[in-house]
Amino acid sequence: MKKSLVGALFGVLLIGAATAAPAAALDAPSDAPATKAKAVNFAGTVALSNCSGSVVRVPDSQPTDPALVMSNGHCLESGFPGPGEVVVDQPSSRTFSLLNSAGSKVATLRASKVAYGTMTDTDVSLYELTSTYQQIESSYGIKALELSAARPAQGTAISVVSGYWKRVYNCSVDGFAYRLKEGEWTWKDSVRYTSTCDTIGGTSGSPVLDQSTGKVVAVNNTGNESGERCTDNNPCEVDESGNVTVREGINYAQQTYGIVPCVGIGNKIDLSAAGCELPKP
Repeated sequence: MKKSLVGALFGVLLIGAATAAPAAALDAPSDAPATKAKAVNFAGTVALSNCSGSVVRVPDSQPTDPALVMSNGHCLESGFPGPGEVVVDQPSSRTFSLLNSAGSKVATLRASKVAYGTMTDTDVSLYELTSTYQQIESSYGIKALELSAARPAQGTAISVVSGYWKRVYNCSVDGFAYRLKEGEWTWKDSVRYTSTCDTIGGTSGSPVLDQSTGKVVAVNNTGNESGERCTDNNPCEVDESGNVTVREGINYAQQTYGIVPCVGIGNKIDLSAAGCELPKP
């Protein structure tokens, strides 16, 4: 989880960096294929104290629903959830800096609870806010990013948009890891980036946008720092036969289409809903 590593291993380093140096608005070079892309900017992204995130909605979310912020499970203020641990409906007053299209802070949003969080099978957290989508849009002109209900395809041109660093990384989906193992944790069907998405600590929780639709297809979470095998900050890929592949310097995200069936009426997380396969407590 070098993409975050704030709550545990690199917390002091990243928090210090966030307070000591201004974030630079840099665009990484792209190796993504040519596409008629929607403009990708920072509108709807947020900065956490230790990570990145975004205000998100599912296709059936209503303007009067309490808004959701998505980040990583390992970005939770309570620390890394253990293997098999699932957090649901935990009170939280965490704050998020809401950014506009240029990356400027326009508001502070506040959570009412952690609606869902885990590092098992995936690495995601969903915070329910005290504000509705309608209130956020009418007050600040910012619309939520929509989670795509479709699985991304290999070769899809993508952008990883970090609210923490105010930086956009452009690349494409290089492929998928059947299992991605890092230390104690294992994630399923992870997105592997091509090399130009060379994300760094603090980009954890960044939304990964399909450049052709502007919809969120994944949440950025980790990368292999130094070529080690399946250790913290050095995830390895494991295929269906148990063969292990290490890709030093390559980074990964967790797909988000599987979240969509789990969000019910009123934006409430319903783990018993038809088609919801998120891990349960």
